[in-house]
Amino acid sequence: MNTLYKNCLRFTTVAACMLQWSCAHTPYAATNKQYKQQAKTYAQTIREVPPPTGFDSLKEAPDFTGTINFNMRKPNFVIIHHTAQNSCEQTLKTFTTVKTQVSAHYVICKDGTVHHMLNDYLRAWQAGISRWGNVTDINSVSIGIEIDNNGFEEFTADQITSLLHLLKGLKKTYGIPAANFIGHADIAPTRKNDPNVHFPWKLLADNGYGLWYGDTTQVTVPESFSNLQALRIIGYDIRDSSAAIQAFKRHFLQQDTSKVLYEEDRKVLFLLEHKYE
Repeated sequence: MNTLYKNCLRFTTVAACMLQWSCAHTPYAATNKQYKQQAKTYAQTIREVPPPTGFDSLKEAPDFTGTINFNMRKPNFVIIHHTAQNSCEQTLKTFTTVKTQVSAHYVICKDGTVHHMLNDYLRAWQAGISRWGNVTDINSVSIGIEIDNNGFEEFTADQITSLLHLLKGLKKTYGIPAANFIGHADIAPTRKNDPNVHFPWKLLADNGYGLWYGDTTQVTVPESFSNLQALRIIGYDIRDSSAAIQAFKRHFLQQDTSKVLYEEDRKVLFLLEHKYE
Protein backbone atom coordinates (compact mmCIF):
# COMPACT_ATOMS: atom_id res chain seq x y z
CA MET A 1 0.00 0.00 0.00
CA ASN A 2 1.70 3.23 -1.12
CA THR A 3 2.02 6.32 1.07
CA LEU A 4 -0.45 8.39 -0.95
CA TYR A 5 -3.14 5.72 -0.65
CA LYS A 6 -2.51 5.40 3.10
CA ASN A 7 -2.85 9.15 3.56
CA CYS A 8 -6.07 9.24 1.52
CA LEU A 9 -7.52 6.36 3.53
CA ARG A 10 -6.53 8.02 6.78
CA PHE A 11 -8.07 11.33 5.70
CA THR A 12 -11.31 9.62 4.62
CA THR A 13 -11.60 7.83 7.94
CA VAL A 14 -10.98 11.00 9.93
CA ALA A 15 -13.48 12.96 7.84
CA ALA A 16 -16.12 10.28 8.32
CA CYS A 17 -15.54 10.27 12.07
CA MET A 18 -15.74 14.06 12.23
CA LEU A 19 -19.01 14.03 10.28
CA GLN A 20 -20.45 11.38 12.59
CA TRP A 21 -19.31 13.30 15.67
CA SER A 22 -20.80 16.53 14.30
CA CYS A 23 -24.18 14.91 13.66
CA ALA A 24 -24.21 13.34 17.10
CA HIS A 25 -23.31 16.57 18.89
CA THR A 26 -25.61 19.14 17.31
CA PRO A 27 -27.44 21.28 19.88
CA TYR A 28 -30.66 19.51 18.92
CA ALA A 29 -29.42 15.92 18.74
CA ALA A 30 -31.68 14.83 21.60
CA THR A 31 -34.82 16.47 20.21
CA ASN A 32 -34.00 15.24 16.69
CA LYS A 33 -33.90 11.72 18.08
CA GLN A 34 -37.25 12.30 19.78
CA TYR A 35 -38.69 13.66 16.51
CA LYS A 36 -37.66 10.50 14.65
CA GLN A 37 -39.15 8.29 17.35
CA GLN A 38 -42.47 10.14 17.33
CA ALA A 39 -42.62 9.99 13.53
CA LYS A 40 -41.83 6.26 13.65
CA THR A 41 -44.66 5.71 16.13
CA TYR A 42 -47.14 7.51 13.88
CA ALA A 43 -45.89 5.56 10.87
CA GLN A 44 -46.51 2.31 12.72
CA THR A 45 -50.02 3.46 13.56
CA ILE A 46 -50.75 4.24 9.91
CA ARG A 47 -49.48 0.83 8.81
CA GLU A 48 -51.82 -1.02 11.15
CA VAL A 49 -54.97 -2.64 9.82
CA PRO A 50 -57.93 -0.66 11.22
CA PRO A 51 -59.13 -2.51 14.34
CA PRO A 52 -62.81 -2.98 15.25
CA THR A 53 -64.23 0.31 16.46
CA GLY A 54 -65.83 -1.11 19.58
CA PHE A 55 -68.70 1.39 19.28
CA ASP A 56 -71.82 0.35 21.17
CA SER A 57 -74.55 -1.37 19.12
CA LEU A 58 -72.50 -1.18 15.90
CA LYS A 59 -72.71 -4.30 13.73
CA GLU A 60 -69.23 -4.69 12.30
CA ALA A 61 -68.03 -6.97 9.49
CA PRO A 62 -66.14 -10.06 10.70
CA ASP A 63 -63.27 -9.52 8.23
CA PHE A 64 -61.23 -6.51 7.19
CA THR A 65 -61.62 -5.26 3.62
CA GLY A 66 -59.21 -2.44 2.88
CA THR A 67 -59.83 0.08 0.15
CA ILE A 68 -57.01 0.65 -2.33
CA ASN A 69 -58.15 4.19 -3.14
CA PHE A 70 -56.45 6.56 -0.70
CA ASN A 71 -53.49 8.86 -0.24
CA MET A 72 -51.97 11.15 2.36
CA ARG A 73 -53.92 14.10 3.67
CA LYS A 74 -52.51 17.33 2.22
CA PRO A 75 -52.40 20.89 3.57
CA ASN A 76 -54.74 23.41 1.98
CA PHE A 77 -53.77 26.60 3.85
CA VAL A 78 -50.55 28.42 4.69
CA ILE A 79 -50.54 30.46 7.91
CA ILE A 80 -47.84 33.11 8.26
CA HIS A 81 -46.60 34.27 11.66
CA HIS A 82 -43.96 36.46 13.20
CA THR A 83 -42.17 34.74 16.08
CA ALA A 84 -42.50 37.58 18.61
CA GLN A 85 -39.11 36.51 19.93
CA ASN A 86 -35.64 38.02 19.83
CA SER A 87 -33.74 35.57 17.63
CA CYS A 88 -34.07 32.54 15.43
CA GLU A 89 -32.18 30.50 17.99
CA GLN A 90 -34.67 31.44 20.69
CA THR A 91 -37.52 30.27 18.46
CA LEU A 92 -35.79 26.97 17.69
CA LYS A 93 -35.44 26.35 21.42
CA THR A 94 -39.10 27.24 21.97
CA PHE A 95 -40.19 24.72 19.34
CA THR A 96 -37.97 21.99 20.78
CA THR A 97 -39.18 22.37 24.37
CA VAL A 98 -42.10 20.18 25.42
CA LYS A 99 -43.64 22.59 27.92
CA THR A 100 -44.22 25.33 25.31
CA GLN A 101 -46.65 23.13 23.32
CA VAL A 102 -46.11 25.22 20.16
CA SER A 103 -44.46 24.47 16.84
CA ALA A 104 -44.44 25.28 13.14
CA HIS A 105 -43.41 23.55 9.95
CA TYR A 106 -40.92 26.25 8.91
CA VAL A 107 -38.89 28.98 10.60
CA ILE A 108 -37.22 31.68 8.49
CA CYS A 109 -34.27 33.48 10.09
CA LYS A 110 -33.23 37.05 9.39
CA ASP A 111 -30.47 35.97 7.01
CA GLY A 112 -32.99 33.95 5.00
CA THR A 113 -32.01 30.56 6.40
CA VAL A 114 -35.03 28.24 6.45
CA HIS A 115 -35.46 25.56 9.10
CA HIS A 116 -37.91 22.85 7.98
CA MET A 117 -38.86 21.59 11.43
CA LEU A 118 -41.78 19.27 10.67
CA ASN A 119 -42.92 17.08 7.79
CA ASP A 120 -45.61 18.99 5.89
CA TYR A 121 -48.05 16.09 6.21
CA LEU A 122 -47.87 16.21 10.01
CA ARG A 123 -49.93 18.53 12.18
CA ALA A 124 -48.03 21.41 13.78
CA TRP A 125 -49.33 23.27 16.83
CA GLN A 126 -49.26 26.76 15.37
CA ALA A 127 -52.78 28.09 14.85
CA GLY A 128 -54.32 27.51 18.28
CA ILE A 129 -57.96 28.42 18.77
CA SER A 130 -58.81 29.86 15.38
CA ARG A 131 -61.31 29.96 12.56
CA TRP A 132 -61.40 30.84 8.86
CA GLY A 133 -64.74 30.57 7.14
CA ASN A 134 -66.20 27.25 8.25
CA VAL A 135 -62.81 25.73 9.11
CA THR A 136 -62.39 25.49 12.87
CA ASP A 137 -59.40 23.13 13.08
CA ILE A 138 -56.82 25.12 11.15
CA ASN A 139 -53.88 23.05 12.40
CA SER A 140 -55.21 19.96 10.66
CA VAL A 141 -55.32 21.54 7.21
CA SER A 142 -52.46 24.04 7.20
CA ILE A 143 -48.73 24.63 7.06
CA GLY A 144 -47.34 27.11 9.60
CA ILE A 145 -44.47 29.45 8.70
CA GLU A 146 -42.79 31.48 11.43
CA ILE A 147 -40.62 34.46 10.46
CA ASP A 148 -38.01 35.66 12.96
CA ASN A 149 -39.33 39.07 13.99
CA ASN A 150 -40.05 40.57 17.39
CA GLY A 151 -43.42 41.88 16.18
CA PHE A 152 -42.45 45.52 15.69
CA GLU A 153 -39.62 45.55 13.16
CA GLU A 154 -39.60 45.29 9.38
CA PHE A 155 -38.89 41.96 7.74
CA THR A 156 -35.52 41.59 6.03
CA ALA A 157 -35.14 41.30 2.26
CA ASP A 158 -33.49 37.89 2.75
CA GLN A 159 -36.50 36.67 4.73
CA ILE A 160 -38.99 37.77 2.09
CA THR A 161 -36.90 36.27 -0.72
CA SER A 162 -36.76 32.93 1.09
CA LEU A 163 -40.47 33.13 1.91
CA LEU A 164 -41.40 33.68 -1.75
CA HIS A 165 -39.30 30.69 -2.83
CA LEU A 166 -40.87 28.57 -0.09
CA LEU A 167 -44.43 29.62 -0.96
CA LYS A 168 -43.80 28.87 -4.63
CA GLY A 169 -42.79 25.33 -3.74
CA LEU A 170 -45.70 24.78 -1.35
CA LYS A 171 -48.29 26.12 -3.77
CA LYS A 172 -47.00 23.92 -6.58
CA THR A 173 -46.62 20.80 -4.42
CA TYR A 174 -49.99 20.93 -2.67
CA GLY A 175 -52.14 22.99 -5.05
CA ILE A 176 -52.96 25.57 -2.37
CA PRO A 177 -55.43 28.22 -3.62
CA ALA A 178 -54.17 31.81 -3.71
CA ALA A 179 -56.89 32.89 -1.26
CA ASN A 180 -55.61 30.44 1.36
CA PHE A 181 -52.32 32.20 2.13
CA ILE A 182 -53.27 34.15 5.26
CA GLY A 183 -51.92 35.44 8.55
CA HIS A 184 -52.26 34.27 12.14
CA ALA A 185 -54.17 37.45 12.99
CA ASP A 186 -56.68 36.70 10.24
CA ILE A 187 -57.66 33.37 11.79
CA ALA A 188 -57.41 34.48 15.42
CA PRO A 189 -58.32 38.18 15.46
CA THR A 190 -59.11 38.35 19.16
CA ARG A 191 -55.76 36.87 20.20
CA LYS A 192 -53.07 37.56 17.59
CA ASN A 193 -51.60 40.40 15.54
CA ASP A 194 -49.04 38.57 13.44
CA PRO A 195 -47.49 39.04 11.03
CA ASN A 196 -47.12 42.69 11.95
CA VAL A 197 -48.18 45.68 9.84
CA HIS A 198 -44.79 45.76 8.07
CA PHE A 199 -45.47 42.45 6.36
CA PRO A 200 -45.66 42.86 2.53
CA TRP A 201 -49.02 41.25 1.84
CA LYS A 202 -49.43 43.05 -1.50
CA LEU A 203 -46.08 41.72 -2.73
CA LEU A 204 -47.19 38.21 -1.85
CA ALA A 205 -50.53 38.71 -3.58
CA ASP A 206 -48.78 40.05 -6.69
CA ASN A 207 -46.89 36.74 -6.78
CA GLY A 208 -50.01 34.61 -6.34
CA TYR A 209 -50.00 34.07 -2.57
CA GLY A 210 -53.09 35.78 -1.21
CA LEU A 211 -55.64 38.10 -2.82
CA TRP A 212 -55.55 41.88 -3.09
CA TYR A 213 -57.87 44.69 -4.12
CA GLY A 214 -57.55 47.00 -7.13
CA ASP A 215 -57.98 50.69 -7.75
CA THR A 216 -60.62 52.18 -5.44
CA THR A 217 -60.77 55.67 -6.95
CA GLN A 218 -63.82 54.94 -9.10
CA VAL A 219 -65.58 52.69 -6.57
CA THR A 220 -68.96 53.62 -5.13
CA VAL A 221 -70.13 51.37 -2.32
CA PRO A 222 -73.88 50.62 -2.53
CA GLU A 223 -76.01 51.57 0.46
CA SER A 224 -77.10 47.94 0.77
CA PHE A 225 -73.51 46.77 1.21
CA SER A 226 -72.96 44.94 4.52
CA ASN A 227 -69.54 45.28 6.12
CA LEU A 228 -69.95 42.23 8.33
CA GLN A 229 -71.28 40.03 5.55
CA ALA A 230 -68.28 40.96 3.40
CA LEU A 231 -65.87 40.17 6.23
CA ARG A 232 -67.58 36.82 6.71
CA ILE A 233 -67.36 36.03 2.99
CA ILE A 234 -63.62 36.75 3.02
CA GLY A 235 -63.27 34.31 5.91
CA TYR A 236 -63.13 36.35 9.10
CA ASP A 237 -64.82 35.19 12.28
CA ILE A 238 -67.23 38.07 12.91
CA ARG A 239 -68.49 37.02 16.33
CA ASP A 240 -66.26 39.81 17.66
CA SER A 241 -66.86 42.33 14.88
CA SER A 242 -64.38 44.90 16.22
CA ALA A 243 -61.57 42.34 16.28
CA ALA A 244 -62.46 41.18 12.77
CA ILE A 245 -62.36 44.75 11.46
CA GLN A 246 -59.00 45.37 13.11
CA ALA A 247 -57.52 42.18 11.64
CA PHE A 248 -58.86 43.07 8.20
CA LYS A 249 -57.31 46.53 8.36
CA ARG A 250 -54.01 45.15 9.66
CA HIS A 251 -53.79 42.82 6.67
CA PHE A 252 -55.12 44.92 3.80
CA LEU A 253 -54.57 48.55 4.83
CA GLN A 254 -51.59 48.30 7.18
CA GLN A 255 -51.51 51.99 7.94
CA ASP A 256 -54.44 51.89 10.31
CA THR A 257 -55.32 49.16 12.80
CA SER A 258 -58.29 50.88 14.38
CA LYS A 259 -61.60 49.11 14.82
CA VAL A 260 -63.62 51.50 12.66
CA LEU A 261 -64.33 51.13 8.94
CA TYR A 262 -64.15 54.45 7.13
CA GLU A 263 -65.44 54.98 3.60
CA GLU A 264 -62.10 54.23 1.94
CA ASP A 265 -61.84 51.05 4.01
CA ARG A 266 -65.31 50.01 2.86
CA LYS A 267 -64.27 50.46 -0.77
CA VAL A 268 -61.41 48.03 -0.22
CA LEU A 269 -63.74 45.62 1.53
CA PHE A 270 -66.29 45.92 -1.28
CA LEU A 271 -63.69 44.99 -3.92
CA LEU A 272 -62.31 42.10 -1.88
CA GLU A 273 -65.73 40.57 -1.20
CA HIS A 274 -66.15 39.77 -4.90
CA LYS A 275 -62.66 38.22 -5.12
CA TYR A 276 -63.34 35.84 -2.24
CA GLU A 277 -66.87 34.85 -3.31
